[in-house]
Amino acid sequence: MFKFLHAADIHLDSPMHGLPSYIGVPVEEVRGATREALKNLVKLAIEEEVSFVVISGDLYDGKWEDMSTGLFFCREMARLGTKGIDVFLIYGNHDAESKITKKLPLPPNVRDFGSRKAETLIHEPTKTALHGRSYKDPAMFENLAAGYPPRVDGSFNIGLLHTALAGKPTNHEPYAPCTVAELTAREYDYWALGHVHDFDIISREPYIVFSGNLQGRSVRETGAKGGVLVTVDDGTICDVQHVPLDAVRWTAVEVDLAGCCSNNDLQTATRIALGAAIDALGWPGPLMCRVVMTGETEMNDLLGRSDLTLRDDIRALAAQFGDHVWIEKIIIDTSPVPASVGTLASEADEMVMLFDAGLEDPALMALLDSELTEFSNRIPDALFDNSPVLQAIRAKSFDKILHRAAKALATRTAAGTGP
Repeated sequence: MFKFLHAADIHLDSPMHGLPSYIGVPVEEVRGATREALKNLVKLAIEEEVSFVVISGDLYDGKWEDMSTGLFFCREMARLGTKGIDVFLIYGNHDAESKITKKLPLPPNVRDFGSRKAETLIHEPTKTALHGRSYKDPAMFENLAAGYPPRVDGSFNIGLLHTALAGKPTNHEPYAPCTVAELTAREYDYWALGHVHDFDIISREPYIVFSGNLQGRSVRETGAKGGVLVTVDDGTICDVQHVPLDAVRWTAVEVDLAGCCSNNDLQTATRIALGAAIDALGWPGPLMCRVVMTGETEMNDLLGRSDLTLRDDIRALAAQFGDHVWIEKIIIDTSPVPASVGTLASEADEMVMLFDAGLEDPALMALLDSELTEFSNRIPDALFDNSPVLQAIRAKSFDKILHRAAKALATRTAAGTGP
């Protein structure tokens, strides 16, 4: 029986752009999280006495040129070497951009796969055949899996691949595309995949597994992140366990302000939502929270004028749960309370009908598409992260945009405030 550890998408020393603008956030602690996560990986490998570690691409983070990043990686891998633990790695799209990848000599216990073609390396102590191919270029749209060698009979076979697997939803580029059927046809015992940042067991016959990234780097990467510990007995996988290894965790907390009429109501709703999210995570370590205010509320207009006060209030509420809870950002996505049917002015009623009819008008929708696309292209990318409305515009969710506008205008018309 032996164990191995599967990790990917470490993105060591990822710069975490924009963090200094988040008041109160411990920037250096968050920026150092990828290093702490790698230390946790090494610690787990030693404690579990694994035979080897596989890393399925994106060890580094693009054009990041600080050689201390590579030196840190080499020191941590050397720690594994002193315990007789080998490391097998492929380079992904971010590694192909990295100068560190090309310049840094690796410790003797680390073996990397070439990029010219897929190859097989043997781990003699466990009679394991590992098959892999690194990226030569940052954008690899070739089906790399098609060129992987056949299984080695009499050995436990592992395939290392950095891929946007067909049918797997991802916000990443569709690099090295392939299908589950193509991977299965290779008859390997385990596919150690990288590129997609969420842990997922795609198949159990054979095992096709995304380990997810080792450390979440933004609120787009929420929940536990880590590696996969695999136990093999007599050539058969008997246990596959995702082990959290992240040093800082990210979460989005929705606060529904429906029915809230005062600041006390808002604080109560926020305290309850934060508490529920923290309890559900069960995470005692550093926690970065994005708070999203939603719902139809009489406080809608007030919220738009009190960003600074609101931010300080929410930070104070978070501090009540411990000094490990931080507010990364507050997003206001509320809407006004619509007028009741009995009081809604006839003009407002017609306005809602007019906006709904617009959704059925191809000419109007084409014009809206053109105008909003031009508007969207002029907006800096950083602003989209803060605005649900801008996100809807970029996604061309025109029904959501028009319904939101109709609701706001109808409410103000009924109240006599005008647009």
